[in-house]
Amino acid sequence: MQNNKLLAGIVTGIVAGALLGGLNPEAGLAVNFIGHLFITFLMMIVMPLIIAAMISGICRFGDVRKLGPLGLKTLIYYLTTTALSVTTGIALVLMIHPGQLASETEQIEARGGIVLKDASYSIENNTIIIDGASLPGEYTSSYSVLLLDRNVKGGILSHHGKNGGETIEVSSWTQDEKNLENLAVTGKGIVIDKLPAERFLQEERTITDILREVLTGLIPSNLFKAMAENDILPVITFSLLLGAVLSTLGVQGKPVIDFFNGLNEAIMKIVHLAMYAAPVGIGALIAGRLGEAGGFTGFLPELLRLGKYAFTVIAGLLIHSMVILPLILKFFGKTGIMRFAYNTSPALLTAFSTASSSATLPLTVECAEEKNNVSPRTAGFVLPLGATINMDGTALYEAVAVIFIAQINGITLGPPELVIIFLTATLAAIGAAGIPEAGLVTMVLVLKAVNLPIEGISLILAIDWFLDRCRTTVNVWGDSVGAKIIDRYVKLANHR
Repeated sequence: MQNNKLLAGIVTGIVAGALLGGLNPEAGLAVNFIGHLFITFLMMIVMPLIIAAMISGICRFGDVRKLGPLGLKTLIYYLTTTALSVTTGIALVLMIHPGQLASETEQIEARGGIVLKDASYSIENNTIIIDGASLPGEYTSSYSVLLLDRNVKGGILSHHGKNGGETIEVSSWTQDEKNLENLAVTGKGIVIDKLPAERFLQEERTITDILREVLTGLIPSNLFKAMAENDILPVITFSLLLGAVLSTLGVQGKPVIDFFNGLNEAIMKIVHLAMYAAPVGIGALIAGRLGEAGGFTGFLPELLRLGKYAFTVIAGLLIHSMVILPLILKFFGKTGIMRFAYNTSPALLTAFSTASSSATLPLTVECAEEKNNVSPRTAGFVLPLGATINMDGTALYEAVAVIFIAQINGITLGPPELVIIFLTATLAAIGAAGIPEAGLVTMVLVLKAVNLPIEGISLILAIDWFLDRCRTTVNVWGDSVGAKIIDRYVKLANHR
């Protein structure tokens, strides 16, 4: 009954928040701070929860050598599901081709450019003065300008307003048009577009470089600094090491183990208290984010403009979460899918609202232990680890986004590049933090690995906040499924 009330409250909060922020953006922005308070409260207990849950979970095995099979099974599950999600994303983006838009104008606008077919201009000493038109953004040397009526293209040196109009200083023309030099010229029709991607080739980044970064991130130079910066991976490393050592100390280690067991129980009680505020906090988050997007009228046009890209990402996430993971749960976890999903739904809705698998971790652990009968020792080990390295949704999204950026820039990727994307998206997702928009940071690694322009990330920013919530929900769903499957095999091993 308590689960039903919580689920109903969260759903009500999401609907109310969406209506408030969508219909009245100012009101949505006004309540946004409540949502941030809710996330801050959850993040406050994440680090103590990870340390206490992992240490107590390991120590419940009694003999640290029994952790070997559990750790191996967890690693195999995480790598397998992440690889499946990346494969799904690559297959879909190659079939749908979201970067190949219907018209050249749409292609230019998707790249961050603008088409002004009716804008009048004049040229004075390589400076273009646009009459009666206001450009929506700042255009720097990464853009070029095309004069439609003359079919002449030039690189932009600077852009600024002048006398109520817009001026663009051209660094050089791509064609030798003497009639544009040192002569006043007027015309009509301007296109501002991204320069060819070759101008933005990044230094090549190898798989070895990325793997080295992930491995060096396991060991903190300062544990308390890592905790203060919400750097979860090194905290997990320390917790694993401390729990393993404590389990071998016998009587000497028992008081410390009891302390962490009690700390874990106390934190779970705090989680229960936090859930009373969940509907309000979640509703405020949704209202605030839609308010920032300008309400429904501001968000929906961007969603439609990038509709094929958004459709590709969401389709991949749905296939992975509603087909692949349920089949794995059914055949390997021997668990009813609908009941398991219903019991996990409070965590999934919280993940969608907060866009943070780390902030959702307390509720994910609670749903696993109390609703889905996952043993505390398995949940305490598998779920904190999964919140850091098992990013199925993030890996899929990064693969789709990188190939979309290539398509929108007219760059063809061959089999070698696709293999690199597969490997780097998997590794980058492992290294991604469980916080909002972390996928955008790690995507830089994937873009560099295949020499694509990092500036291409700007193409997807308008709707990334929404897709971030979708992929975070899949991340948490994958963690929960993994905990149930691994717990089953642990219990089977103990009964032998």
